[in-house]
Amino acid sequence: MRLLPILIFVLTYLGVALGHVPWLTLDRTGIALLGAIAMVASGALPLDFALGAIDHGTILLLFALMIVSAQLRLGGFYTRVALHSAGLLDRPYLFLFAGMLLSAVLSAVLANDIVCLAFAPAIAVSVRRARLNPAPFLLGLALASNIGSAATLIGNPQNMLIGQVGRMAFGPFLAWCLPPTLVSLLIAFVFLCGLYRGRLTDPGLRTLPPDDCRLQPFNRWQSTKGITATTVLIVLFFTGIPRELSALAMAGLLLCSRRMKSREILALVDWHLITLFCALFIVIEGISLQGGPEWMLDRLAARGISLRDLPVLAGVAALLSNLVSNVPAVMLLVRFLDAGAPAQWYTLAVASTFAGNLILIGSIANLIVVEQARNCGVEIGFVEHARVGIPTTLASLAVLWGWIHLAG
Repeated sequence: MRLLPILIFVLTYLGVALGHVPWLTLDRTGIALLGAIAMVASGALPLDFALGAIDHGTILLLFALMIVSAQLRLGGFYTRVALHSAGLLDRPYLFLFAGMLLSAVLSAVLANDIVCLAFAPAIAVSVRRARLNPAPFLLGLALASNIGSAATLIGNPQNMLIGQVGRMAFGPFLAWCLPPTLVSLLIAFVFLCGLYRGRLTDPGLRTLPPDDCRLQPFNRWQSTKGITATTVLIVLFFTGIPRELSALAMAGLLLCSRRMKSREILALVDWHLITLFCALFIVIEGISLQGGPEWMLDRLAARGISLRDLPVLAGVAALLSNLVSNVPAVMLLVRFLDAGAPAQWYTLAVASTFAGNLILIGSIANLIVVEQARNCGVEIGFVEHARVGIPTTLASLAVLWGWIHLAG
């Protein structure tokens, strides 16, 4: 194998793992993009190969689903649902459970990052006005959104990638991934109740949320359009129509509006995430042309480690997801999977998603909740998240390993 592509790959993934480059303001997306540029500019990967390496179906599906989620967010749907459930605030444990269940369900059918972005301010405002401790409710949102998104092929970006590359069917994927998701969601709720027992109604801060914690106003018509598009889309996903075509059709219809400007919707598309996907496709293709994945698989096999062993695959996916984040981890690991063994793809999807709850920086959804909470005057630190995130993740992975053996 040539040394240069290997060096570019290693430096790119190391930079993605660190999240920054010393003395520079590059983030993970910028680092991945530089890696892709280096692969092409160095001659390690011809330009036509680089463009062909991008899985266009995955990118188009991701883009289209962001449009659908943006429609619901701009229509105030998420805010309305969160505030409507505030009627349970006089029963904090029930409100916590209802909020977690709601965020998990919505994250399964829409991008979990968007759900967290829209729900966090509404939850922070509701619980602080009710003089409740906001931390467990916001942590519950982050944990439940990550867990719930594992259940479907459209719940998060890495599942979308797995579904497209592995040509997974929507129904069988849901049937296999739903049981461990439901059990893990219950475990997260129990851990939160135990950790904050007696402290749900003991807020350390008794001030009202700041005025700049703004909530999106509810628009019945725009929300109805988004809900209808989402419902039709889910039905289409159970058919043989390519998912990216169905999603693009719905996104196109939503952009045809007399009141909501298309630039407002497009402004909510996560272009950084799309760029990250494209760049990583190119970087991994560069190392693949040198036989990198086969070499790594041989080295693992020589040490008795086989990714065809589902518990091993789950452990490797969880570890790698917390080293370099779950999207880069999945992009690398899908190349080792057998297209004729769907359980491998299901295991990778669930393990990489559950792993996002381990530490605060393990998931973009976690960071979104913390940032939105800070805007509303609520501080959630690394240690506070880890106190519930670490045991929840370990227990969730144990549930997954048990389900692997039970499902055969």
